[in-house]
Amino acid sequence: MTDRLPVEAQLRSLDHKKLAAYCVALTERQFPNFVLFSKLVEFGDLKQLETVLDGIWQSLVPGGAKMNFEVQLDKVEANMPDLDNYEMYGATPALDAVVSLYSTLTCILEADVDEAIAVGNVSRECVAMFIEISEGDDQMSDEEIIRLISNHDLMLQEEEFQEEVVERLINVKQLDKAFIHELRTLARNEGVSNIGINDEDA
Repeated sequence: MTDRLPVEAQLRSLDHKKLAAYCVALTERQFPNFVLFSKLVEFGDLKQLETVLDGIWQSLVPGGAKMNFEVQLDKVEANMPDLDNYEMYGATPALDAVVSLYSTLTCILEADVDEAIAVGNVSRECVAMFIEISEGDDQMSDEEIIRLISNHDLMLQEEEFQEEVVERLINVKQLDKAFIHELRTLARNEGVSNIGINDEDA
C-alpha cells in the first residue's frame, strides 16, 4: 500500500474511468443509508436510483451498457431529501448517498478529479457525523471529539476501504468484467453501509 501518499494525491494519478470506479464504489457502500431511509419514510424513487447505480457499474465494463448520464442528473437530484422536512437523523446519511451518486455522474461527465475527492470527503464526513451523534456528548472538548472520531472502528474501516479501492485501481491495468465485479462486491460489504446500517433493517 502506497500510503505515503494520501488518497487525494493518489486519485490525481488515476484516469477518467478509474476515477468513476472509485466514486461509484464509495457511493455503493453508502447506498444502504438511502435504502433504509427511503423504506422507513416512503421517500423517493428507490428503483430509479438503483437503476442509475447499476448503469454506472455496467458502463465501466468494456462493451457494457451505455447510459445517458446527463439525463440521470435531474432524476438523482429529485431524490435528494430536503433536511428541513425531516427531524430524523437518517435523512442526513441518505442525502449524503444521493449527493455522492450525483457527484459520481458529474465526475463521469466532466472527468473531474475534484468530484471524486468530494465523494471521498462526503463519505468520511458522513461517518464522522454518525460517530459524533451516536457516541459524542456535550461534555467532550473538540479535541476529545476529534480523537473519538479518528480512532473509531467505523472511521478506521472507512479509511481502509477508500485506501483499498484506490490501491486496487492503481494496480490494475484495465477495468475488465472480473475486476468490476470484485470491486462492487467489496463495496457492497454484504449490504452494510459506511455507518454500519444494513438495508434489511427496514
